[in-house]
Amino acid sequence: MATVARTSQRSNGLATVLAIGTANPPNAIEQSFYPDFFFKATNCDDQIELKTKFQRICDRSGIKKRHFVLTEDLLKENANLCTYRQPSLEARQDITIQAIPKLAHDAAVKAIEEWGQPRSSITHIVFATRSGVSMPGADLILTKLLGLRSSVKRVMLYHQGCFAGGSAMRMAKDMAENNKGARVLIACSETNVATFRAPNESHPDGLVVAALFGDGAAAVIVGSDPIAETEKPLFEIHFASENVVPKSDGAVVGHLSEAGLIYHLHKDVPGLISKNLESILKDAVNIVNCGSVEWNDMFWAVHPGGRAILDQVERQLKLKAPKFQATRDVLSTYGNMSSACVLFVLDQIRKRSQELKLSTTGEGCEWGFLLAFGPGLTVETLVLRSVMQ
Repeated sequence: MATVARTSQRSNGLATVLAIGTANPPNAIEQSFYPDFFFKATNCDDQIELKTKFQRICDRSGIKKRHFVLTEDLLKENANLCTYRQPSLEARQDITIQAIPKLAHDAAVKAIEEWGQPRSSITHIVFATRSGVSMPGADLILTKLLGLRSSVKRVMLYHQGCFAGGSAMRMAKDMAENNKGARVLIACSETNVATFRAPNESHPDGLVVAALFGDGAAAVIVGSDPIAETEKPLFEIHFASENVVPKSDGAVVGHLSEAGLIYHLHKDVPGLISKNLESILKDAVNIVNCGSVEWNDMFWAVHPGGRAILDQVERQLKLKAPKFQATRDVLSTYGNMSSACVLFVLDQIRKRSQELKLSTTGEGCEWGFLLAFGPGLTVETLVLRSVMQ
């Protein structure tokens, strides 16, 4: 009897992606203008050599534009954010705990509209952010902003970093498949408020962070056993795993301090990821048993952690240039939005597939990967199967 009861509580089929929504703050800055904005806002225009170095980093970033919660007016009102390490955590918190749920709400509304089902059908929330911490958390605030049922089951992921978009997808898969009728809302919402500070020659990693990160939110609805004719699946989630790259301790480290979130980056992060990734991918496809698939026969939703990471992974796996086009497009248009970024890429892949009138939601390919990297070094790997269009 117990076995029958457990079976009846589980879904029959695989978790599927049913809708995706994204959102960004209205304040956008062209990357070519950002060094002038950044050094002026932080009162560092006299540091000519440092500004020239930062300009080179921005020029090589592969980014054309980024969106920010922070504006000139907001920075003037919170001058301690513009110093190198003056205590400013309270001011940063005040901004982020307001901005993060709002961005998530804007993305979630788009996802729910695409999904086309009543909000009361959402049973679970997985919310990820490295930006700001509060109690009650951003997950509960989002629940109230959306007017969801008070019985919605919530999971809050704080300070996991850039791989958390993959973590949220992995958790949503488990929730959807192990709770019959579950509809899981994933929300990943990020802002640069925690890391914005004046440049300093003693902390070169800060220049890289200042050149890469942008603000945005993504929302995904995941559920098993899609309702015929009313729900339109985009991708099936066949496998999800998390791996830590060997000998990568200290490669990406973020410490929350009185001056905000301070990042330290190992110079060989691209090498550590690219040299260890293929074995993780082979294990994943062997478990799924999706046949003798070549890497170039798959679609790739990869977290755009930085141009160098993409270049080295592409070379290591001998991928053709178009395979990372969606990832590079997101990096170019938005920068690195931490946990939300890989979900932007997945959205871009299905949109490109529709615009080009390809046979599947995966750019014409049947199978593909969603890959997210972050502190640890942690690699989140999902094997997805696209849907015929």
